[in-house]
Amino acid sequence: MTRVFIDGEAGTTGLQIAERLALREDLTLLRIDAGARKDNSARRDLFAAADIAILCLPDDAAREAVTLAAGHCRLIDASTAHRTHPDWVYGLPELDSAQRARIAGAERVANPGCYPQGFILLVRPLIEAGLLDPAQALSLHALSGYSGGGRVMIETYQGFDAATRERNNTRPYGLSLRHKHVPEMQYFSGVRRAPLFVPSVGCFAQGMLVHVPLFADDLSGTPSAQAVSDVLAERYANEPFVRVLPAGAEPALEGGFLNATACNDTNRIELMVFGHETQILLTARYDNLGKGAAGAAIQNLNLMLGREETLGLTA
Repeated sequence: MTRVFIDGEAGTTGLQIAERLALREDLTLLRIDAGARKDNSARRDLFAAADIAILCLPDDAAREAVTLAAGHCRLIDASTAHRTHPDWVYGLPELDSAQRARIAGAERVANPGCYPQGFILLVRPLIEAGLLDPAQALSLHALSGYSGGGRVMIETYQGFDAATRERNNTRPYGLSLRHKHVPEMQYFSGVRRAPLFVPSVGCFAQGMLVHVPLFADDLSGTPSAQAVSDVLAERYANEPFVRVLPAGAEPALEGGFLNATACNDTNRIELMVFGHETQILLTARYDNLGKGAAGAAIQNLNLMLGREETLGLTA
């Protein structure tokens, strides 16, 4: 029986992971007493007892946890701290044909950020296919449910009265244009310039949309939206959690609107291409707590343990 310790289980991602793993018969969850969560001695003992630990902590605390673990167990880090670190494997199995094997054999895996997954999975195949010049300047706009902000933001939004909820319905943030997810977006997508990233938080709990707008002549040969969609469909044809919708994504639209929450409670990411002769919009839709966080960690856990990748996950 594999022993798993979630350091930071009381946080949003930790709770999601623990809830899903508690149903597994192939794992034993090692749990720390509530009063000992900041007791480094108790944490050190649990790292020593675990076969694998999942860190669901702020960045600095995650770095400290790596020191406490002291090589006793394998690690999955859900924070931003190690995503571009050369000694850590980036936990996005769909990145390329070799990434699953890298994850499976890794001692340390950095779970990807929520926003970067959509951007990377939309953009990287176009660069690899020669459609998109890696030097092309790109922007992306994203909308996430408030659960992405963690416990404090969840409690804040859930405490809004009707008037406050209306006033704070949708709010852009990260307007310094230095969001902490940008380095991994640039590094793993293959673009040479950091993308201009403007995220927004909406007055709904979970769900996510990521949009990458392009002019058709930004792409080699000025391809149609259908041709771009075909590249994505071919690239992800055998991926269990990636669904490429037909160009125009008509089945996903509700009266012409795209709902951010349709993939909630799954590990599925849907990729879509909209456009006409001169403009193209790349879009990804997924659950920020699923494929964007807890689901991705479990997918990586399964690979590291040699289990079926889809075990305990819903596509």
